[in-house]
Amino acid sequence: MKTFMILVASLIAMSCSPTSAQNSSAADMAAHTQIAQGRLYVSGTGQAVQAPDQASVSAGVVTRAPSAGEAMRANAVKMNQVFKALKAAGLKEQDIMTSQMSLQPQYDYQDRRAPRISGYEARNTVTARSNDLDKTGPMIDALVAAGVNTINGVHFSIKDARSARDKARVQAITRAQDKAEQMAKAAGVKLGKLLEIREGDGAQPPRPMLMARAMAESVESTPIAGGEQTLSVSVNLVFAIGD
Repeated sequence: MKTFMILVASLIAMSCSPTSAQNSSAADMAAHTQIAQGRLYVSGTGQAVQAPDQASVSAGVVTRAPSAGEAMRANAVKMNQVFKALKAAGLKEQDIMTSQMSLQPQYDYQDRRAPRISGYEARNTVTARSNDLDKTGPMIDALVAAGVNTINGVHFSIKDARSARDKARVQAITRAQDKAEQMAKAAGVKLGKLLEIREGDGAQPPRPMLMARAMAESVESTPIAGGEQTLSVSVNLVFAIGD
């Protein structure tokens, strides 16, 4: 009986020992740390509008002939005229680039017979870039007059969009901060310091609509409207929150 009482007393003493108290304190601290490490994640998007100052035209020549050599020779004659027209329009060599070159056989599928080669098609596409938007329409007209028979489109871009992106970035951060404050207030918690900030991938600016009627017989110059482009920047913020 005496031995049993001593054992019980020992167990009670162990439960009240500094080690046990330390373990309890550590558990409370861990729970408190989890609360203190609460975080609020928000995102924001800012936009800025800027007019483009560059235009690139993708145009080319398609020729067909009974033989591959004839198709390529006919294409080369017209493309030489196209390059001369671009240089005459004031474009430099570094602003002119061949973007596609292909030679494909053409097949005849008539009379339910096995397909046979009926000729060849040569395609040569050039991309020309201009820093003067007012010259875009006349450039297209010159290309068509030189022999271009395909126009794939006109793409407008901004040569230096840093100032517009900076403006959009400031707006994105401001919107994200406002959102964080509203969410913290609605949740009844205190918004802490900013822990992390990241810039997301902004959407690529949309391509303005091509307003071109590239017809060789047209007396008027082809109308081209660059319009405006919207540049977007998105940010992700992480705030600490408390009770």
